[in-house]
Order: sequence, then C-alpha cells, then structure tokens
Amino acid sequence: MPQRETLRELAVAAASAAGELVARAHARPGTLTAEVKSPGDYVTEVDRAAEQAAIRVLREGAPDIAILAEESGGTRHERMWVIDPVDGTTNFVRGFPVVGVSVALVEEGRPVVGAVIAPLLGRAWSAAEGEGAMDREGRRLSVSTHPGSGVVATGFPFRRKERLPRYLAVMSAALQRFEDLRRAGAASLDLAYVGAGSFDGFFELGLGIWDIAAGALLVREAGGVVTDWAGDPDAVFVSGDILAGTPAWHEAMLEIVAA
Repeated sequence: MPQRETLRELAVAAASAAGELVARAHARPGTLTAEVKSPGDYVTEVDRAAEQAAIRVLREGAPDIAILAEESGGTRHERMWVIDPVDGTTNFVRGFPVVGVSVALVEEGRPVVGAVIAPLLGRAWSAAEGEGAMDREGRRLSVSTHPGSGVVATGFPFRRKERLPRYLAVMSAALQRFEDLRRAGAASLDLAYVGAGSFDGFFELGLGIWDIAAGALLVREAGGVVTDWAGDPDAVFVSGDILAGTPAWHEAMLEIVAA
C-alpha cells in the first residue's frame, strides 16, 4: 500500500488535473451552460469533465481504492476517495472566482489524506493525517491566533429550507458572539482558510462528504477541531452538520448550538 505522503501527492495531482479544466473554462467567459439539479444547485459540463480528469489520475495511481464523486456517484466504502470537482458551481457560472476542487481519501469514516485547490485564485493546500497541513509553497498551516472575538465563515442551507429555523438561530447567536461572519459559497475553501488561519471557524448544515472531507483534515492537521453540531468527530462525515475551527472557537460554538 502506498504511504500516505504518496497518496497526498496523488490527491494533489488529481485536484490539480480537475482545477486546470476549471481555470481553462473560466478563461472563456460566456461559454458555460448550466443545468439546474435543484433550485440554486447547478451542474455544468466542466463539473463532469473535471471530475473525470480527477478520477483518471486516481485510478492510475491507486486503482484498488474505490471512488465516490459528487456528479458520477458511487457508494461508500471503508476506504475511498471522495471528489468535489467544482465546489461553488453557482460562483463559477457567475464569474465569481471563489471556486474549489476537493479530493480526499477517507478510511473507516474519517479523512486521512486531502487536497483542496482554488484554481481561479492560484491557491492550494494539502494534508496527510499525522503529518500536518501545508500550502502550495510547502508552508505549514496553523489555525488562527488573530486577536479579537473572531471572524467566522458560514454557508446557508439553501437546498433544505426546512433547516433555516435551526440555522438562523445559530447564525444570529454567532453574529452576536463573534466579530463578523463571511459567506463566500464554497465550503472546501472556507475550511482551507480556517486551516490557514484566515477565519477562526466555519459552520454549516447538511453538506456532502465531498464538500468537507479534505478541508476538515486541513483544519485538524493545522491544530483545529472538527465535529458535528453535537460534538461528534466522526458523525460529521455522515450528517454534514459541521463545526470546524480553533479549539476555543469550537468550544464557543458548541455552547451556541446547545442553547
């Protein structure tokens, strides 16, 4: 079995292959056609092509590992790659460059290798369990030590409006407790920027495992804490109800969601 460093490099290569297609399409404005999967939820030919590019790299480098991808599907396995080829498709089709590509290796329900690429911003991050997280230049990531009460990233449960009452109560309390909130529309990048120390934390409800697995590992390997809204570090990858941030921020958020 390849060592985790080799698998981390493979995840980076797969995410980069997808990201190249995303960047190329972004350079040709007006050529995208978006299909509506559900209200506010889109897919383009670039999503599908980028996903296949990542899958080809992973199958060539680790043919024995199963794959679960957002667009082409698959089933959960004890050991599997999870892929989000275009995280932030709404941003992508509207020309807003906050778009991520996320590739993670999940073993027994938790991410152990991950890569997140921001192809339109020229940023990239990766991690392997127990070996730390780093950016494209090889600099180690560390969660926030900024002064103040915290700047927090979030995302709205736009697909499931019935979750809004629970979400809005927490959002209101968080805005009272912390300095400010940010909502850019790509969970993988929100998590990467938590790991890099730009944000103090991130919370959202009902995300897919492909949205959060790689970014969650970045946060953990940068010294942060990732759980679901009940404080469970494993159930988060089933429910997608995520709290991820510095230890102090995470403790504060658990108090907020329990209130």
